[in-house]
Amino acid sequence: MIQLTNRQARQFLLLKHGLLDEYKFSGKKGVLDFVRQVGCIQYDPIDLCGKNAELVLQSRIKGFTKGMLADLLYEDRCLVDYPDKNLAIILVEDWPYFERYRNAARQHADRYPEMEALTAQVRAHIQNHGALSSDDLKLDGDFSWQSAIHWSSGNNSSRSVLEQMYSTGELIIHHKKGTRKYYDLAKKYIQPNLLNAAEPLEDELEHHKWRVLRRIDSVGLLWNRASDAWLNIWGLKAAQRKEVFSQLLHEDRIVAVAVEQMKDMLYCLAEDLPLIEAVLQNQEPKLRCELIAPLDNFIWDRKLIKELFDFDYTWEIYTPAIKRKFGYYVLPLLYGESFIGRAEIIAERKTGTLVVKNIWYENGVRQTTQLRTALNSCFQKFAIFNGCKTISAESMN
Repeated sequence: MIQLTNRQARQFLLLKHGLLDEYKFSGKKGVLDFVRQVGCIQYDPIDLCGKNAELVLQSRIKGFTKGMLADLLYEDRCLVDYPDKNLAIILVEDWPYFERYRNAARQHADRYPEMEALTAQVRAHIQNHGALSSDDLKLDGDFSWQSAIHWSSGNNSSRSVLEQMYSTGELIIHHKKGTRKYYDLAKKYIQPNLLNAAEPLEDELEHHKWRVLRRIDSVGLLWNRASDAWLNIWGLKAAQRKEVFSQLLHEDRIVAVAVEQMKDMLYCLAEDLPLIEAVLQNQEPKLRCELIAPLDNFIWDRKLIKELFDFDYTWEIYTPAIKRKFGYYVLPLLYGESFIGRAEIIAERKTGTLVVKNIWYENGVRQTTQLRTALNSCFQKFAIFNGCKTISAESMN
């Protein structure tokens, strides 16, 4: 077991995520390296100052542009839109590990005999016209459906059939225009050795071990307790999770980490021990100021962030306006080893202006010259990321 101070645990997490010291990820290769580390990045279509996945990457990847992610998804096809922790983006090389979910969707589809004729219509339309969205498709027949693994349901036949074919892996998202998804046949873009691969880990316990390792790697430190970090891992109840942790510890694939004044034990990957050792040297890493995405891997477990950083963050997008403490789309603001506040920012693309609507500082944060300089640098980088030439600051609390 490793013992860390609170500060050492925070440093470890931040250095692992590439949010402290010099950038450790750079360019398109850096995007792939980071996605390989975290397993998946959550996707969300809302775009006030960048979509969630883009926001995750801009805080870590030196020189990141939105076009890099689009290229890796829809030109290079190294990444693919696929459910992991909810809506997500994964490496295409991880496709085989989710075969059990696609197979479940195929079995689910067998309960709808009308599906076969409708999917044939979709294939014919793609054959004749190429990638399509639900608006391009008018199917013969009425079809209402509840997906086995997908995130939506409804009585729009075209959307339902496209999403079901996506769930089974026959279709992938070819590209997006805004929030609209365009689908095409997966076999055109995913290599046969991946597309048709058998489930690599048929045993459910082995599959759960793979997914738990992946989620620990994604966050950096996690505990063996209920957490949003385990979302969408089928069948992983408390008993199964306990067995997974027990086996991973026995196999020396994870290491127990005790953090001062924390009741629950945390765990990291064994391969992260060199980073733990580096942190124990008590070096003084270079401080950076970064805006953090609302669904960032780093803050998947909000209770863990509260205990380690004393920062309480709620994404208030689904909170009724009258009950919001801050704003509709507010990003945590990280400076060095601490969350110093949160900011509400809108990119007004017609005028090319990044509007900083408000900054709410945490209690006790001193607005020093050094902090102001770091903050200005952060907003300038964020403006470039959003294609904005000017920055307008409305108010600062």
